[in-house]
This record gives sequence, structure tokens and C-alpha cells, in this order.
Amino acid sequence: MHKLFTLICSAALGIACALAPAQAVRLKDLASVEGVRANQLIGYGLVVGLAGTGEKNSDFSEQSFRSMLNNFGIKIDENTNLKIKDVAPVVVHAELPPFAKPGQTIDVTVSAIGEATSLRGGSLLQTVLKGIDGNVYAIAQGSLVVGGLGVEGADGSRVTVNTPTAGRIANGAIVEREVPTNFGSSDSIVFNLNRPDFTSAKNVAESINELFGRNTAMAQDAVSIRVGAPRDPARRVEFLSVLENLDITEGAEKAKIVVNSRTGTIVIGSAVKLKPVAVTHGGLTVTVTEDPQVSQPNPFSMGQTAVVPNSNIDVREKQGKMFKFDTGTTLDDLVRAVNEVGLAPGDLMSVLEALDQAGAIEGELVVI
Repeated sequence: MHKLFTLICSAALGIACALAPAQAVRLKDLASVEGVRANQLIGYGLVVGLAGTGEKNSDFSEQSFRSMLNNFGIKIDENTNLKIKDVAPVVVHAELPPFAKPGQTIDVTVSAIGEATSLRGGSLLQTVLKGIDGNVYAIAQGSLVVGGLGVEGADGSRVTVNTPTAGRIANGAIVEREVPTNFGSSDSIVFNLNRPDFTSAKNVAESINELFGRNTAMAQDAVSIRVGAPRDPARRVEFLSVLENLDITEGAEKAKIVVNSRTGTIVIGSAVKLKPVAVTHGGLTVTVTEDPQVSQPNPFSMGQTAVVPNSNIDVREKQGKMFKFDTGTTLDDLVRAVNEVGLAPGDLMSVLEALDQAGAIEGELVVI
């Protein structure tokens, strides 16, 4: 039976590759398997070995340092003022990949949370990383790699390159606990599309049913597709290997124009079209300059010298050009018209907003 299943999967994979449509997307790039996900871990620790760039005066860093020494049987009087400028309290966070097993390693990010000015050259001491459930899933320790640089002079001047208060430790944490999953606890698996789309969900279900028979897959909504799968772990992995390499024709993206009002970035989708409309746009420039004049009193008049303000206002208006869009104007036509008029990003934003208010855009205008 197992050999028969393997033969069916191999044949299905060959057919999928042979019938792959043009510009199709692999299912593994289009969707993810429900329950197969990463988990976030976080912990609090100390970085030592800093060259005077650590914590200056902080109660919680001093308390952490005392606790660490107590763990090694070293007790310090409470009245002792600790000068620990070579130590910095940090937050350590990481992502635990799905199916990560005890003994494997993961990367961690270390970020200062106090007054430390740089973590360059420091080493993270043993730090437990916990999940949202409060359990310890990994333990981190190691030397930091910091890409930033900070230099400060005696007069208070400072030069900072990138971010010297954050660093990474490659393979810096060892996994100690495996996250339980329900990967093989049911008779089906669910694929969730990365971008909701009814057409894509329908195409995924139809492609799977074409290879494995009717009613194998069923689209539940615009995101989820439920697929019947074997419970045996080896067969399920082999089954998923075939499915994730299946080529799917993705549904056409919704016509959309995205405007970033902070950076001036404008992205226009290829499906955007314009209805018949005429547009004109002109620029009004107002320049105000100050040329104060000195007023001198007449001789022997007992007057005082005074400064008289003198403002010059210059108003100039650019000659606006009008351009017309016919029915079904495409992205290329819109770009060509914008280039001919010479609109700046800010002006183009105004034109797009006006077109949207006039109902001339066949698509959605999104301002972020």
C-alpha cells in the first residue's frame, strides 16, 4: 500500500510539472500550512565586556548584576555602590522555527534597554528565552556582532553610525523544548493563502482535485483550502511534498494605486485603468523676501535711528497643461502623460486624489 501511494504521488508530481501553466506560482509560495508556524521567544539578560559603554546608573541593572553574582555564591553588601559601566541590561528575542528540535540552534537579536551607548565587543551571558506560555524553549549565550558604531568626545560631541545598541548572535541559542503541534492529528490539512483571493482558492482546490480525484480538496473561503491527507507521518510528508510543488494559476490582483504620503512613493498596479477625463494642473509659487531699511533722523532733531521693515512678495503661476484620458487608459498611458507634464510626486498625489474623487479611476486608491 505504501509503495502504491508513493507511485501515485510520483506520477502526480510528474503530471503537475508537465502541465504547469505559464507564469504559474508554486503552492508553497502562495500559501502556508495551518499550524506550521514560527513562535516568538523573549528573554532578559546581561551583556558584559563592554569598554566603558555600558550602563551608567540604573537600579534594575544593578539589581540584575547582584542577582547574577548571588547565583554564583557571591554576596555584596546592599550599601555598596556598584560601578558597572562595562555591563548592560538587554532584551533578547528570537523566532523558534516550526518543528525545531532540542539541541538545534537559532539566531538571536540582542537590544540594550538602558543607558548603554554601545554593545560592540560585548558577550551575552546565559539567558533563558520564554514563549508566550511562560515555558523556557531556548537558552542563549555568546559574543555579539554589532554593525553600528558610536564615538563620543569629551566636549559632548558624538558620531553614531547605524545602531550600536543592537546586535546579533548567529546560532546563539540552543533549543531546549519542542513546541507541540497537531500536524498529524487529523485526517486533513488546511492551506491558508498569503493573500485572500477567491479565484486563487478555487484554482488551488481544482488543481489538487485534478491530480488526486474529486472531493480531495475544498475551498472554504477566500483564504483556506481543506485537503484530505493520510495520517501516517511519512505518507503525509510525501503528500505535502507533492502539493507544495504544485503549480497554481494565481488570481489577478485587484486594481490598486498605493500612495505613501510620507515618502512620496507612488505605486500603480498594472490593472489600473482610467475612465474618460480631462486633467489640468498648475503650480502657484509665492515668494516672500525681507529687505529692512534703516531710517535716520534729521540732524539736531533729537530723533532715534529706526529699522523699517520692507517686505517684497512675488507671486508666479506656472502655465498648466491639460491632458485628456480616453476610455481604458492603461498604466503606460498614464505614466507617459505624467512624464510629458513633468509632475512632481506631490503634484501627482493631488492629481490621483482628484481623479479618485471624480470617479475616473477603475481601481482602489490607497493612501498610507
